[in-house]
Amino acid sequence: MKYEPPGRPGSPVDVAPRYENFIGGKWQAPTTGEYTPNLCPATAKPICEIPKSGADDIELALDAAHLAQEKWGEASTTQRAAVLNKVADAIDAHREELAVAESWENGKPVRETLAADIPLAADHFRYFAAAIRAEESSITEIDKDTIAYHFHEPLGVVGQIIPFNFPLLMAAWKLAPALAAGNATVIKPASPTPWSILKLMEVIGDHLPPGVLNVVNGPGADIGKALATNKRIAKVAFTGETTTGRLIMQYAAQNIIPVTLELGGKSPNIFFNDVAAKDDDFLNKAVEGLVLYAFNKGEVCTCPSRALIQEDIYEEFMARCLERIRAIKQGDPLDTATMIGPQVSRQQVEKIASYVEIGQKEGAELLVGGHRPTLDGEFADGFFFEPTVLKGHNRMRVFQEEIFGPVLAVTTFKDEAEALEIANDTLYGLGAGVWSRDGALAYRMGRAIKAGRVWTNCYHQYPAGAAFGGYKVSGIGRETHKMMLDHYSQTKNLLVSYGTKPLGLF
Repeated sequence: MKYEPPGRPGSPVDVAPRYENFIGGKWQAPTTGEYTPNLCPATAKPICEIPKSGADDIELALDAAHLAQEKWGEASTTQRAAVLNKVADAIDAHREELAVAESWENGKPVRETLAADIPLAADHFRYFAAAIRAEESSITEIDKDTIAYHFHEPLGVVGQIIPFNFPLLMAAWKLAPALAAGNATVIKPASPTPWSILKLMEVIGDHLPPGVLNVVNGPGADIGKALATNKRIAKVAFTGETTTGRLIMQYAAQNIIPVTLELGGKSPNIFFNDVAAKDDDFLNKAVEGLVLYAFNKGEVCTCPSRALIQEDIYEEFMARCLERIRAIKQGDPLDTATMIGPQVSRQQVEKIASYVEIGQKEGAELLVGGHRPTLDGEFADGFFFEPTVLKGHNRMRVFQEEIFGPVLAVTTFKDEAEALEIANDTLYGLGAGVWSRDGALAYRMGRAIKAGRVWTNCYHQYPAGAAFGGYKVSGIGRETHKMMLDHYSQTKNLLVSYGTKPLGLF
């Protein structure tokens, strides 16, 4: 099935020529009076115009958020949960509209947004609606007359900066726990993908009290910094590349506020020789597990961009994988048969091409891909890049540096010890994959790999109830899982003495 692009007859998505910021439950023009074109990566043509806001717009959004937060924070968990469930219902009711909008703006295939991004976004709101209803405070008995009560209270107004690779899902990851915990928020979408979040506001904005959720668009260097450095926010959450994450952490330290950072990765995907012990469904699943490096065009922080294959099955296993990679259909992101769409921007394509060149100069062998494909018609100028595989060794830059594209660096290992050594030989520690029919081996590797999430005989699953986050330079804090309510809350301790006996200190 092919969906018509947004704004065309028959499309489930309408497009206005120009959009505004969403502040205090209303659409507001930027104080700068400036706008910038928002490009479709499949065609390199504008979709619409988006505000190029200034620091004053952040202040307006914070005004609205602070005005709304106290009442929202005092609402019962039952009331907040009901609102979150209405948001989830609205997302589900507009699944096709949001999926087509996100695919056209980001470039990811609509088969992914329909099956994963949008349903998962709704599910995260439902999960935290349930989690907040089940959350309990605690009481500690100090002695028979003295009790310590512990209450969860919202932080206040939080700032959240969303990446371009999962515009709606990453927004849901941050919004759902923050709102559930009673906070108000100001969101800054990624510069390449602001429009899909504004479409989300059209869908859910009326279900939230005005000012609880605000969206301000603009360049990250200006608007992101204005938000992250503002003394009127109680926490900042950021997903993006590591260099910017360091800056965000510095800004938070200046104001002594908590920060959640989900940053880069160079995830190892390890295939032990027993995966090829039988020619069965498990082997096919393992092959798909390797090919998942091209999921979302490789624009995933946990992309399994390093494949480690035990040397005695390398030739046989890699032959199957290359056959599957060559069969990947690339093209129109709104065609449900398409498996890989365009990269999000021209800058990303140029970065990917430069790394392929770097890898080959370092001596890596190009096994498949490596070029920009030739597409016809309206996609001729799109930001496409072929799924690519380079064979080399772990000291090469293509093994050590995050490319953020459909480029796989593959190498071999002799035994479990060498696999672990290669897997951990990286600055990053966000994700990893282990494939084996031996449960004990898989468990040992999963515990020994220094990464926040290790998929075992699976990959790229992101359930709401599983904690997500990194080790090392891949970030601090966690996203998803009910522990996020603690990340967006502060604990009030009420220490009460019911006795009359003097303390005897003076």
